[in-house]
Amino acid sequence: MAIAQRVRQHMQAASWIRAMFEEGLRLKQQYGEENVYDLSLGNPVMEPPPQFYEVLRDLVQHPVPGMHRYMPNAGYPQTRAAIAAQLSRETGVPFSAEHIVMTVGAAGGLNVVLKTLLDPGDEVIIFAPYFVEYHFYVENHQGVAKVVPTDAAFNLDLEALARALTPRTKVVLINSPNNPTGVVYPEATLAALGELLRQAERRLGHPLYLVSDEPYKKLLYDGVRYPEIYGHFANSLAVTSYAKDLALPGERLGYIAVNPACADLRALLDGLSFANRTLGFVNAPALMQHVIARLQGVTIDVGQYARKRDFLCTELQAMGYQFVWPQGAFYLFPRTPIADDVAFVRALQQRRVLTVPGSGFGTPGYFRIAYCVEDRTLEGALEGLRQAAKAYGL
Repeated sequence: MAIAQRVRQHMQAASWIRAMFEEGLRLKQQYGEENVYDLSLGNPVMEPPPQFYEVLRDLVQHPVPGMHRYMPNAGYPQTRAAIAAQLSRETGVPFSAEHIVMTVGAAGGLNVVLKTLLDPGDEVIIFAPYFVEYHFYVENHQGVAKVVPTDAAFNLDLEALARALTPRTKVVLINSPNNPTGVVYPEATLAALGELLRQAERRLGHPLYLVSDEPYKKLLYDGVRYPEIYGHFANSLAVTSYAKDLALPGERLGYIAVNPACADLRALLDGLSFANRTLGFVNAPALMQHVIARLQGVTIDVGQYARKRDFLCTELQAMGYQFVWPQGAFYLFPRTPIADDVAFVRALQQRRVLTVPGSGFGTPGYFRIAYCVEDRTLEGALEGLRQAAKAYGL
């Protein structure tokens, strides 16, 4: 076999994802793409806000000298300073440019963080349901992922976390608003999490790191305010991207924000910059860094996603589906009416509705719907969801 054993094992573990994707392609070829209702991918259909095009046009027409040259590993100083200033306004934490590392999206940022922090065998706690690729990211850097369940409302289960901590634990990774549930972890939970981790540091005799994956941070509904991690635990880092709040997923632009209160701050920042280069990401895209520096505080119209959420949740609730209403992001994670979530997702496929089984997120018995799609796709999917609900007794 030409490919590495580990890669082959990962591909086999993710084979259900590939199978779902291939089935979706077959259905689209058979019925026409407009007659298949794809709710499986978190690929937002919204366009970037007008300010993005204005800034991009201005840069193209009035280029900054040297704007396509190499840059410091951590990114352009002026971009990092702009982000730090915005973060300081939002959080009340005194960020400066040195606390920001520009990355190739949030996925690139997470890999940079894990490469910097992990020694072989170090454990990373992740909470189910989790983003599908966390396991792969951890193993990329010779770590060990340990899965801890959440409670019935998908909030962090801190008692379960306390039981999972061992002398090999190095990182606790959280994702809020969560993919796939849309849950935002409350301030009180983060405060309790911080105290738990401080006690664990004293008991274990070594530092722990709280890493917050935040690409959906600006997609919040119903007046929810985002609870920041920085005030709750000193050794904390946030990783985010502009894929969702500016609708720029294909531009692969994100950053790491390091809490200024982190222990060994200088060594950590140097390690992140080194890992950014040696992983081969080298730098976040140069042109987009210039653009983003002038778009701090700008977001898409989040109200459009809130409207889609309200429409979908109201319709599915009337059909009998059970779920936690999302507070953010653009996903819904209903319970499947049968225990076998993969079988239920296949039943939806037969009705030309594409979703993702909860097993892929470490939580069988649920399925994920991505509602970052055109209205006609949401509307068209309702009949198949309704037929499946009736077929399984909802």
